[in-house]
Amino acid sequence: MIHMSDIKKKTDNELTQFITATRETLRAERFKDTFSRKANVITGAKKEIARALSELTLRRSNTNVK
Repeated sequence: MIHMSDIKKKTDNELTQFITATRETLRAERFKDTFSRKANVITGAKKEIARALSELTLRRSNTNVK
């Protein structure tokens, strides 16, 4: 699991790539067989996506204010 401090250090492009990769991981995990799914992987991926999207939104809203 990635921490918010690590997310803040990434550039916008790196965040976008991270979100894309994490969404792919989430999609792959969700479509696995019911018995081979791992709930903690799905939950962790969702949280990481939310953190990264929050940081991107914050950055974009701050650039529009200035």
